[in-house]
Amino acid sequence: MNRMLTVVFDSEAKAYEGKKALMQLDNEGSISVYAYAVVAKHPDGRVTVKQDDDVGPVGTLVGTSVGSLIGLLGGPAGLAIGATAGAAGGSIFDLHNVRIGEDYLDDVSKALTPNKVAVVAQIDEDWTTPVDTRMEAIGGTVYRRGLSDVTDTVNQEESTAMKADLAQYKAELAKEKGDRHAKIQAKIDALALKIRLHEQKTQDRRRAAQKLDEFKAARLQSKANARPSL
Repeated sequence: MNRMLTVVFDSEAKAYEGKKALMQLDNEGSISVYAYAVVAKHPDGRVTVKQDDDVGPVGTLVGTSVGSLIGLLGGPAGLAIGATAGAAGGSIFDLHNVRIGEDYLDDVSKALTPNKVAVVAQIDEDWTTPVDTRMEAIGGTVYRRGLSDVTDTVNQEESTAMKADLAQYKAELAKEKGDRHAKIQAKIDALALKIRLHEQKTQDRRRAAQKLDEFKAARLQSKANARPSL
C-alpha cells in the first residue's frame, strides 16, 4: 500500500539511524521508499529539512506528499529549507496535495514537539511489521496513513464553480455604474486571480504526480534488473 510514514525521534542521531534502517528495508525489498526527508523541529517552531533523498525529480520534494506535509508541519512562516533540500514554495502546501486526513497531520504535529526530529517518507509496504520493528528498536514512534488517490474531479468542479461566479459578475458589471461598478470590477479581478492560481496548482500537482509515477517505475525496474537471474 502507498503510505505516508512519519517516525518521530528524540534526537537527530536517532533520526539518521532510523533513515538508514528505512533505506536498508528498501534495499532488502521489504518496502519501497519513493521520497524521504529528515526534519527537525526547533524551539521557535521552525521546521528545518536536515536531509532529503535528492534523487531524480523527487529530490526537491516540491509537489510531493512528503514536501507538502513538511510545509504544513512548519506552518505558514515556520518552514526553513535546509541546504540539501529543494526550494519548496508555500502555495503547494495543502491537505489535498498531502493526500492524508487532517487527523494524521494533527497527530504528527503533536508528536513533533520542539527539539525532536522525524523521518518523513512516502513508501509502499505490504505489511507493517518490518518498519515498526526496526523503528521501535531505535526508539522511534511510528505514524502511518494510506495516501488517497489524486484525481482531478474535485479540482475541476471547483474551477467550474469559480468560472460560473466570474461570468455572473461580468454580466452584472455591464449593468452597473459608479461605485458599484468599481466594487464588482474588484471582485472580478480577485476571482480571476484565484482561478489562475487554482489552475496553476492543479497543473503543478499533475506534473508532480507524473514525475513521481515515472520515478516509481524506474525504481522498480532498477530493483528488478538488480535481482540475480535464475
